[in-house]
Amino acid sequence: MPSHARTGRPRDSRRDGGATFMQRISTQEILDSDACPPVEVEASLRDICRINRWFGGIATTRNLIERVASATGTKHFSVLEVAAGFGEVSKLAGLQLLSKGITLDVTDLDRARTHLLRGNRAVAADALALPFRDDSFDLVSCSLFAHHLEPADLAHFVSEALRVSGCAVLINDLVRHPLHVALVYAGFPLMRSYVSRVDGLASVRRAYVPDEMRQILSSGAEPATRVEISRHFLFRMGVIAWKTCEHKDIRAA
Repeated sequence: MPSHARTGRPRDSRRDGGATFMQRISTQEILDSDACPPVEVEASLRDICRINRWFGGIATTRNLIERVASATGTKHFSVLEVAAGFGEVSKLAGLQLLSKGITLDVTDLDRARTHLLRGNRAVAADALALPFRDDSFDLVSCSLFAHHLEPADLAHFVSEALRVSGCAVLINDLVRHPLHVALVYAGFPLMRSYVSRVDGLASVRRAYVPDEMRQILSSGAEPATRVEISRHFLFRMGVIAWKTCEHKDIRAA
């Protein structure tokens, strides 16, 4: 079972192993550039879909939603999936959650309309200025997005996402670690796009570790009432930033 950690609680940096000695290096990823050829955009987004299916991305988001459902007693959630791309993470997580009686009503959001899959309910907009009223969705979720943001922008995004959500913000992202870099190199044969190979390495090198994530989320203009951080399969991090602690299970966890 994932372990949960409270915002502000000291954490022994040795638990992050090699990540303690691996400096975060932030470089722009090709997929974030408007100059990336459309054929490579599609190929890379499909690579990301496979990586999420095979290596814990879907499972991490599913586990986060299960945790929220357990804590709140709620079985239906409206979800805004930010930086959604093809929207597969929330879609497949939702299908897997049906067996537990949990249903999702998902809206995808991405900065580029060309990243969005035709046929999904979707909007092209800036994640740092979400075009929705307060409490428009139960949950605001993102997968493999947080590491694209510098600390100040990440804190701003979470504050903006908390404004739009009625319950919580979910972050599914990578954990920076030297072994994770080695795994990306080992996975090159599985990636059909050169963009995925270059961006995959950049993603791990610019990813955060739990201590950094906790500190960033506590620095926002509208910090979460409570933050839970959990570790998942193959260097995945799951974060729940709660907007409210009305439910007993949230307060006691």
